[in-house]
Amino acid sequence: MGFKIAVAGATGNVGREMLNILEERGFPVDEVVALASARSQGTEVSFGDKTLKVKNLENYDFSDTDICLMSAGGAVSLKWSPKIAAQGCVVIDNSSAWRYDQDVPLIVPEVNPDAIAMFTRRNIIANPNCSTAQLVVALKPLHDFAKIKRVVVSTYQSVSGAGKDGMDELFNQTRAVFVADPMESKKFTKRIAFNVIPHIDSFMEDGYTKEEWKVLAETKKMLDPKIKVTCTAVRVPVFIGHSESVNIEFENEITADQARDILREAPGCLVVDKHENGGYMTPYECAGEDATYISRIREDATVENGLNIWVVSDNLRKGAALNAIQIAELLVNRGLITAKKKAA
Repeated sequence: MGFKIAVAGATGNVGREMLNILEERGFPVDEVVALASARSQGTEVSFGDKTLKVKNLENYDFSDTDICLMSAGGAVSLKWSPKIAAQGCVVIDNSSAWRYDQDVPLIVPEVNPDAIAMFTRRNIIANPNCSTAQLVVALKPLHDFAKIKRVVVSTYQSVSGAGKDGMDELFNQTRAVFVADPMESKKFTKRIAFNVIPHIDSFMEDGYTKEEWKVLAETKKMLDPKIKVTCTAVRVPVFIGHSESVNIEFENEITADQARDILREAPGCLVVDKHENGGYMTPYECAGEDATYISRIREDATVENGLNIWVVSDNLRKGAALNAIQIAELLVNRGLITAKKKAA
């Protein structure tokens, strides 16, 4: 007997990707339900060779549903996740609403799978920020070997991180450049076509943005609270795939060759690092892929025990949908939940 899964926010970029990945990975489902707001009720979405009609989240009964993959935004999650969880349905939330709650585990299965055991406190599990997910997948095996002291991250984040509206704006602005149409900026604070914007999410009092703070707070929660992290988050005119330039300072000695060997063996990582033209990964190539790719591994001679690495991943998959489904797989594989219908 399989599980009954609900996908809330099924009409969005990440929701649709969740449906695709559930089918691709052969998750043990008996039934999948697509949910969204009343505005999207009746819309059709694909699940394998089936077509699902979207139902209204607001009047859906979760009492016989095992897992809700929530990708409907922070405000919706704050309102509905506790109600869904109270009906005995485990919520795996993709927004930032629950990530910093001490009673909610923040999980990347390759990094801190054992933390999932505390999900019973609220029946909610948090998915990390897309840029943090790929970062910690790369950092964890290196931290285990040489203990990280400090990380400096510059992100190059695709417009899909801002949803369908962000992708549409890049497309429309790029077209406008070539046909001399007026340029409109609605989703982003400045023109994104043929430009980069050093601003993602809202500004905080210290001058950092909320996106930059998320990388710091989530890395500390999942990896090690003693690690010092600083980040500059930048939006770039790429449709899918986040890239990161990462400078790491370690307590213990580690060479570039050792780092390559460690990362080649690490779960979720793929090393593509040849010192030649094209011997590295770009976001274009990682779109549609599950792995976190690591390139440009080299020693930083300006500090003791320093490395530079380049990290690239599909933000809609490992940064969001894939990680959520890997969390669901972890629940099932560890026997932490059983299907309600079977249990009944």
